[in-house]
Amino acid sequence: MATVNPHKFTGVYTSIDGEYSSLSTKSLVPGTSVYGEKLVKVGQDEYRIWSPRRSKLAAAIRKGLTEMPIQPGSKVLYLGAASGTTVSHCSDIVGQNGVIYAVEFAPRSARDLVQLAAARTNIIPIIEDARHPTRYAPLVSGTIEVIYQDVAQPNQAGILIENLKTFCSFGAWGMLAIKARSIDSTTSLNEVYNKEISELANRGLEIVENIDLEPLEKDHRFIVCRVTEDMT
Repeated sequence: MATVNPHKFTGVYTSIDGEYSSLSTKSLVPGTSVYGEKLVKVGQDEYRIWSPRRSKLAAAIRKGLTEMPIQPGSKVLYLGAASGTTVSHCSDIVGQNGVIYAVEFAPRSARDLVQLAAARTNIIPIIEDARHPTRYAPLVSGTIEVIYQDVAQPNQAGILIENLKTFCSFGAWGMLAIKARSIDSTTSLNEVYNKEISELANRGLEIVENIDLEPLEKDHRFIVCRVTEDMT
């Protein structure tokens, strides 16, 4: 019989089935599998297994993430939402008192995202390009506490910075999955990472964590940063 224990991050759980331990979140919509993930019933609650090979945030947690800004009640802007795999787990975490503005540009992924949001009232899908935050700023209400970014673009640090400037204030968090080979396919990985991280630091962001996601994700670093200075 599976057992579920709270993880150190509120809203995240450790599910233990025999000798195998996996991450999970408590389902906001019981009885529904979003992307084929296993559902675990414990008492009256249902938990969704959260694979670190399907989600960079889960991979970062597995690799020792120490700061988890996405919490129950958080107001999150998610850039590069795709079909909503990780978005759905973030939806579980923030709960009914939180909200996720999920930005996706690719039409096919956006259709899946809209369908996901139809069953989860705390997800607001935005079909737009994350490079142009002023286009969707009217759709975002109030100040965002956390921006999570997972986009396959060359200027990944720049995209995060522009969105932080548009939606956030002092103390806000940024979470960035750097896809090195989407930035430069010839330069060494460390050079690519260092360039992006330096750009963040030079624009007033404190780099809180820098996690190599290997072997769970190839050629990826996960960065957690915070607005501590004026970003103008």
